[in-house]
Amino acid sequence: MQRSSIPARLRRIDPAVAIAFGCILLLLLGGSIYSSNFLSPDYLLQQLKVASFLGVIATGMMMVILIGQIDLSVPWVVAAGAMMACAATAYGSVGSFFAIPFGILCGAVIGAVNGLAVAYLRIPSMIITLATNAVVQGLMVVYTGGFAPQDAASPAMRFLATGYVISPIPNGVLVWLVVGLLAVFLLVRTTFGRSLYAIGNRERAAYMSGIDTRRITLLAFLMSGGLSALGGVLLAGYASKASQSMGDAYLLPSIAAVVLGGTHVLGGKGSYLGTVAGVILITLLQSILSVMQIEEAGRQLIYGVVIICMLLLYGRQKLS
Repeated sequence: MQRSSIPARLRRIDPAVAIAFGCILLLLLGGSIYSSNFLSPDYLLQQLKVASFLGVIATGMMMVILIGQIDLSVPWVVAAGAMMACAATAYGSVGSFFAIPFGILCGAVIGAVNGLAVAYLRIPSMIITLATNAVVQGLMVVYTGGFAPQDAASPAMRFLATGYVISPIPNGVLVWLVVGLLAVFLLVRTTFGRSLYAIGNRERAAYMSGIDTRRITLLAFLMSGGLSALGGVLLAGYASKASQSMGDAYLLPSIAAVVLGGTHVLGGKGSYLGTVAGVILITLLQSILSVMQIEEAGRQLIYGVVIICMLLLYGRQKLS
């Protein structure tokens, strides 16, 4: 009986997740051929640290994509969370103590604005989040006067991003682990998670079944904003300060990581394990492209092609 159950278990494995992990292995093998240090523990831990920032941001993006929406305000929500957290440190020890929650709160507020507009005003998420991104950009430029932010990250922010509670695992990886475990719990064990999938499959049917679709949509965008800001806080701690363009490089990778992991871009299907695989795959791909000295424009082109290809694939599956 055990032999007959093995094929059934294998059939339950999401092909997209299996492909993502297969690509990770191929990248590791290819990188080890290019450089003997590619498989060293120090290098892999460094890549996990870098992946943790994208992983936190992609977690919020996954929540939004599961309901068939998109969040294009990620770049400046990341920057705003980092800049506001650093700004709080200018108010002494009290400001430093509240810096991290204040930065996350700012991102959550922006996410709530997006969620209210999408859920209650029925504004398409692509339009409102793009507009919100522009508004936040303008506010941050006014705040800094067009110059680089002068406030530095607090010691707690630097410790959260680069310190070690459990050596040799960086704290950033532990933060991603905690966020990931909470995300898995929400998606698998709670009504909220089941509602996300139901709305993504068919919002009207979810509403007719008694799900408060507007509240769930609002919460999804709120989580996306808060987690994007948390990613910005980690980035500011990693760099010891915030910068205006620090979130620009995370919009397409966060979408690509979620889609590469098998989450349907039209919503309704996806696993967090797939998102983890997508994040690691994107991070390793970035590392290899950097070693190959491919410029940022080329990287963005690759991410865009990946998203288009997966959109065509999953879009056809969803319509069939």
